[in-house]
Amino acid sequence: MTDAPVAPLPTPRANGGNPDHPAAHSGGLYGLALGALGIVFGDIGTSPLYAVQTVFSIDDGAVKPTPDDIYGVVSLIFWSVTLVVTLKYVTFILRADNDGEGGIMALAALVRGVTGSHARRAGLALALGVLGASLFYGDSLITPAISVLSAVEGLEVADPGLADAILPIGIAILALLFTAQRFGTHRVGRLFGPVMVIWFVTLAVLGIPHIIGHPGVLRGLSPTYIVSFVADHPFTAFVAMGAVVLVITGAEALYADMGHFGRRPIRLSWFAVVFPALILNYLGQAALVLDDPKAIVNPFYLLAPDWARLPLVVLATFATVIASQAVISGAFSVSRQAVRLGFLPHLTVRQTSTQESGQIYVPAVNWLLFGGVLVLIVTFRSSASLATAYGLAVTGTLLLTTTLFLMYAATAWHWERWKLVGVAVVFGGVELLYLGANLTKIAHGGWLPLLIAAIVVTVMTTWQRGRRIVTARRTELEGPLPEFVDTMHGKGITRVPGLAVFPHPTNRTAPLALRANVEFNHVLHERVVIISVESENVPHVPPDERLTVDELGHVHDGIVHLCARFGFQDDQDLPAVLRQARGLSPDLDLDPAGASFFLSRITIERSRRPGMHSWRKRLFIGLSHNAASPAAYFHLPVDRTVVMGSRIEL
Repeated sequence: MTDAPVAPLPTPRANGGNPDHPAAHSGGLYGLALGALGIVFGDIGTSPLYAVQTVFSIDDGAVKPTPDDIYGVVSLIFWSVTLVVTLKYVTFILRADNDGEGGIMALAALVRGVTGSHARRAGLALALGVLGASLFYGDSLITPAISVLSAVEGLEVADPGLADAILPIGIAILALLFTAQRFGTHRVGRLFGPVMVIWFVTLAVLGIPHIIGHPGVLRGLSPTYIVSFVADHPFTAFVAMGAVVLVITGAEALYADMGHFGRRPIRLSWFAVVFPALILNYLGQAALVLDDPKAIVNPFYLLAPDWARLPLVVLATFATVIASQAVISGAFSVSRQAVRLGFLPHLTVRQTSTQESGQIYVPAVNWLLFGGVLVLIVTFRSSASLATAYGLAVTGTLLLTTTLFLMYAATAWHWERWKLVGVAVVFGGVELLYLGANLTKIAHGGWLPLLIAAIVVTVMTTWQRGRRIVTARRTELEGPLPEFVDTMHGKGITRVPGLAVFPHPTNRTAPLALRANVEFNHVLHERVVIISVESENVPHVPPDERLTVDELGHVHDGIVHLCARFGFQDDQDLPAVLRQARGLSPDLDLDPAGASFFLSRITIERSRRPGMHSWRKRLFIGLSHNAASPAAYFHLPVDRTVVMGSRIEL
């Protein structure tokens, strides 16, 4: 186990500080916007499949297909999308990017970095980020299950005899989706983008004829109908809000996926395509139910004429596969951020694009999500059952994001108090109402995202706590590095030809592998480089700011310490660090092709020592056993990497 301790926090470079990031340039804007349609908006773009139907079926039909209720629901849908997605996320939250990266963990790291000496506030920000990320994982499990099932269930509308085929077809589709993740979001986005263009055009085309046939439905865009709905039927309106929240699912994935495509392409796609198509479809569904109240059984598919329903099922299935991609990609990004911030063990992360650093594939996360999704599908068996579990994860994450955004706006942007209060009342007030409405569903499936979040929080906090304890005890075992170097200098240890590289968390202690090499082999290489990797509180560190050199007081002794700073989205390639270091000093003419790499591998044993509960110790040890190989994580050549171990009691 070679995890580095938590690094000091530099000042984050927010708002696209990395010029090489997609968010910081306009090249290929329309191509990126097309890709964003295929990745970022899949989740929110498929909400029309089940949102309106769920509103009228929740709580045994508490919301009736009467004109008053329908206008109230339409108004709730329109203003929810407008306030939460258009104003909050697209207009405000996307501005709070951490060097071009988004997502609640990136935002928490950003807040933590700008709070300065306010340790309590920084700790609160990170705790909120961990909780929000945990809820997002719940969303990442439920979204693929409910989206794909809701699409395939259209087969039953087209042909009732196909009802038994829905579950096997859904499982097969999801298996293909998760298997395809290894090819990367860049390729997947190129394939999915054109499909989503067709999907959003179809949404608009399905809605427009019904709006023309019943133009009075446009009155529902007035917020006065929300007021009337709440005043006349307060309980019914409250129940409706528990389902209306489904129209904004995917807003957090929109933010988490910002690093894949950038802010400008996402905004372009939203305003030019996604927002108008969604509103036209929701208005069309409302107009259909006004004309035929029986259409509430499945208003989306009943928008289409009989001959078009089977092709629509096929298109909807493609679209829901894409919806699943949005949260899967977001889960990959959040996982890597959590690793770099010290909340998860090292995971194997594969870069899937040579041009865009945000496009990654994390095999462990991918297959854990797939297993969880299969369990959900087999357990709940229908999108209607899953809908009761959906809202809590979404509303909880929305509220946590608003809280972190307000902390950032107050600290970094120095917003006046009236602005902060206004945002808190408008966005936070709406989201609190949604959260309250969804708390009523805990007994009917709402416990599921809470259970998932509790498991993820437990894993993250256990890893963070155990990592700190192990780092402290390893530091005791290693001893001071300057003292070790002085000892080597005075003893006249035999020097053998070659370059030895020791990845090590700090320049304060001696690597265990270096001590073992001297103590057991009684030799020291002519050139020794100790490399410390610091994971900074920003997504990207520019190459010219990456390296610092410390010759440890012995300029010509051949022992040098390099500190390599990486952002939590950078690739930690140590041979590349050696190549970059060659130009920093005449004494650093380092050739990684001939270097030997020595890893200090820690074997952790459970003991009765204080610091953690026994069950947490077991969990931490299990996580450490399944962490990615440091050799792979640091891109070390297997044939020139030596692992030298030691034992530490936890």
